[in-house]
Parts: sequence; structure tokens; C-alpha cells
Amino acid sequence: MTTYEAPIKDMQFVLNDVLQVSKYSNLSGFADASEDMIAAILEEGGKLASNVLHPINQSGDSEGCVRHEDGSVTTPKGFKEAYNLYKEGGWQGLSFDPEYGGQGLPYVLAVSISEMASAANMAFAMYPGLARGAADTIYAHGTDEQKQTYLPSMIAGDWSGTMNLTEPHCGTDLGLLRTKATPQDDGSYKISGTKIFISAGEHDLADNIIHLVLARIEGAPEGVKGISLFIVPKFFINEDGSLGDRNGVSCGSIEEKMGIHANSTCVMNYDEATGYLLGEENKGLRAMFTMMNEARLGVAMQGMAISEVSYQNGAAYAKDRLQGRALTGPAEPDKPADPIIVHPDVRRMLMDQRAFTEGARAWMYWSALHADLHNKSEDEATRERADDYLGLMTPILKAYLTDKGYAHATNAQQVLGGHGYIHEWGMEQFVRDARIAMIYEGANGIQALDLVGRKLMKDGGRAWQTYFKEIDEFISDNQGNEDLKPFLEGLADAKKDTEEATQWLAANAMNNFNNAGAGSMDYLHLFALLSLAHAWAQMAKAALEKQGDGDAFYANKLTTGKYFLERMLPDAKSHLAKLKSGADAMMALPAEAF
Repeated sequence: MTTYEAPIKDMQFVLNDVLQVSKYSNLSGFADASEDMIAAILEEGGKLASNVLHPINQSGDSEGCVRHEDGSVTTPKGFKEAYNLYKEGGWQGLSFDPEYGGQGLPYVLAVSISEMASAANMAFAMYPGLARGAADTIYAHGTDEQKQTYLPSMIAGDWSGTMNLTEPHCGTDLGLLRTKATPQDDGSYKISGTKIFISAGEHDLADNIIHLVLARIEGAPEGVKGISLFIVPKFFINEDGSLGDRNGVSCGSIEEKMGIHANSTCVMNYDEATGYLLGEENKGLRAMFTMMNEARLGVAMQGMAISEVSYQNGAAYAKDRLQGRALTGPAEPDKPADPIIVHPDVRRMLMDQRAFTEGARAWMYWSALHADLHNKSEDEATRERADDYLGLMTPILKAYLTDKGYAHATNAQQVLGGHGYIHEWGMEQFVRDARIAMIYEGANGIQALDLVGRKLMKDGGRAWQTYFKEIDEFISDNQGNEDLKPFLEGLADAKKDTEEATQWLAANAMNNFNNAGAGSMDYLHLFALLSLAHAWAQMAKAALEKQGDGDAFYANKLTTGKYFLERMLPDAKSHLAKLKSGADAMMALPAEAF
């Protein structure tokens, strides 16, 4: 019973007015991304998401994937047809290198299409999303022969891909993995072991599945320093490019999960499967991080997308459902009751979602634009800054957007009251689907530790120092804009709080590492609020410049931004206070007291 309408005007506003992607026409692919081209691509992507992907979201959840006795897996009804439309539309290769069949358009534009797909049908979007990540990893670390062998078919959507990290006894601590790789005389390896939680591990959507598998070559060092990465195709590939015999990899079972039922999350068994080394021997984890980092940004997108689609359905219900009267008197006296949209607490839940989602979209697209700058700019300083920003922002985006995406899906469910708890209304599926995003691709607590323990001090803190300087310059450049003043003041105050938190960690984490651990999540959320304040200040500036057009869209944007400043940004001070309390109370109880 749910619906989804791609927020095309919001997307265009961010791409054209806030980020002004037309300024980057000197970069490869950007000259083709005119406003008219962007509008056409978003329009067609929106039709696919709204008319094809979303109608099979709820039925796919109910039906799930089916594993057959021969180990093959069938996706829910309508998924194969939807995938064929996705493939035929060229969506998989939208931003990929034309040398391998891609269209070469900006990555930031491809991210907007990913948002639509994830909002419309999160389980479906994971199939092409994982294939994109696998293709990027081969593109970054593969030999010329491997690129020519795998990329054209993966970019065309004929073949898909996976990432295989987790094993029954090891999740985050990959140094414990046991999957082994035995060298063969022809330069290949025999891969043996079991991987679990493998999304899209087996399915009927693509002709072949290219598994990227972490394994330890016999005799390699223990721990993460002895891990290598291998390409293990489901079917062997003949010299003429046709598919040959089945490799020694199979789906042992499909995990019974809380959500994303329409994605085949598999236990994968490797029984002396033939694999091919990708990248350097014993450097597999570094190579896999190409896919993991892209996957983490994709998961961040899932959090934002679930917030968007659940907001749309919660707002529609709130405008239609009659219950009680407005506190200030009947809003619609000709009806037996007022729509619940009049109630402040319902507004609170919806406005929290709206202000978060619109800010998160600008922040996410800003980050995606920096991926383009990192990959395409000819200026070394620009590439370095973009890479710094991506390293810094990836754990923050992944953890914060998924934390809030789940919380907001729950709030949208709350707006529907009892109906939100009933399966046929569809809202509870958003909650179930959103929950995994806080866990996979590195649990959010791990993201916070990565931020505080690694990313902050990397290169002497260059990334956050550069980012803070950029914020200072934005504030300075816009000081004379009185209408923008509240956004500038909110941004400056959030930066001050984040600076104080950073200094506190620098002074207190080294003498007690638990102080870093105890404050890591509060620091991540504080930094996220700063980034949202930056995004909202940029959007407010663009909206103020457009406000004279008389379009209510821009006035509504400014009103939503004001809500963020008054009702959400103050949480920054709470995070700062909790961080500065340190770890003593958190760690005081002995383990046996729990």
C-alpha cells in the first residue's frame, strides 16, 4: 500500500543550484551533464523507481528468495523482469569508464539514481549496487586482462558481483579468517572455505556472478597482513567470452533475516573453487577496501533513502487521517475531526525526517562530487583534498545516516499508529529493512572507532583541518548576507563545538584509550551535525538566491532549514557534554555485574 515518488526537484536543486555541477565542465563526463540532460536522466530514473521497482517492494518482501535443491536461487516474482529493464536502460554503467562500455557521466549523478532505487526497493537495489562495487574494485586493482575479461559484462549488467568477507567465526576481525587459497601451476588458486552473510550471493538475475573473496594463501602471515583477494566466477569464462562450466562455488543456504527478504543473503561454500589473484599477494584487505568504502557510502545512501520513502508515506497518511482536534481549535470544522498533521508531535516526527533527509541529500551528493574530483581532476591539490574528505566523511555518513534512517523509519511508522504495525500497510517493512544498514559493511560502533582512532589523526589531522578551514571561508565569504545570518551563526557554533570535542579527544584519549571509545559515537554524531549545518547553509544560500522566482519550493526549503537550526542542531551541545564526561562511569561496573 506504500507509494514512492522520486524527489526530482530536490535532486535538481542540489545538483544544479547548490553544487553547481555545471562549473566542472572541464572534467571528463561533466560537459555532457547539462541541466537538460540531468533533468531527463532523473525523470527516467524516477519512472523506473516509482512504476517498476516500488510496486514489487512489498510483494518481494512477502515472497522472499527461494533456494532449490541444486543450490540455485530464485528471486521474487517480477524481480527478473525489473532487472532486465534496469539493465536495458543502461543504468548500471551510467558513470563508468566508456572504455569498458560505460557512459562516463559524473558519479554524483549515478548516486542520485542509486538513491531512487534504494528508496523504491532497497532489496532490489543491492543487486546492481554490489555489482558496481565489485566492478570498481577490479577496475582499481585488476590487470588489463582481468579488466577486459570482466568489466564489459559487469558494466552492461549481464554479470553481477559480490564481496565475500565474513565467516562463521569472524566478522569485523578479518585477521581470523580461515578460507584458504592453494596455488596452482597455471597461476590460479584453489579456494576452499565458507562465507556467510553474502548479499546477492546466488540469484537468477544475471548470467554470471563474479565473487570477490578474501582468503589466505598457504604459508601467508597470520592476521590481516596475510590476506589476499581473489576473483572467483560462478561460471568459468571461455576464451571467446562465452560461459563455460560451473566453478566450485555454491549457495549452501539463504539466511533467514529480519528484513531485505528479497535479497538473497547466502551462506557460500567454496570447495576448491578456481580463483584468480586480484591485486598484490597478501594485500587483499587494502584492495577490498575499494569495494568496502563504496559499499559504506551505498549503505549511507540506504539510510537516507529509507528516511525519504517512509517520510513520504507518513506525511501522506498524516494529511488524510482524521483524529482529534487541533489544540488551537478545529482546523476543519466541517469534518468530524482534523487530520493529524495539525498536531505538533506529529509535525515534530515528520519535520525531523524532512530536515534530516534534505540536509543528508546535499551532504551525500557533496561527498559524491568529491569522488568525481578525486578521480577526474588534473589538479593534484584538488585530488588530495577530495580524497581526504572522502576518507573523513565515509564512516560518518555510513553510521549517522543509517542511525537516523532507522530512527526516522520508526517515527514514520509511529505516525501511522496501529496501522504502522500492520504488515499490509507496508511501513513496518521500512523499519525492518532499515535495521541492517546499521550493522553491515562495518557496524556503526566500528565506524565511530575508525573515525576517532584512524581518520582524525591521519596525515596530522589534515582532512578535518582543511574542512574546518573551508567552513570558515564560507562563513567569511557570506558575512554580509543578513538573510543567511542564522545559518552562518548555527554553522559557526557547531564548528566551535566540534573543535572543542576534537581538542578534548586529543588531550584525553592517549592517556586513556577508553575515553576515545566512550566518546567516539558522540563525536561522530557531533561531526555529522556540523556537516548537516554546512549543507543547510549552502542550501539556504541557494534558496535565497532563487526565492525571487515566487516558487514556494524555495520558501519551504528555508523554513525546513530554520527547523533544523532550532530543533536539531542544538543536539550538538548534548553530544559535546557527553563526550567530555569521559569513560569512567561507562567502564566502572565490573563485567560480572552485567
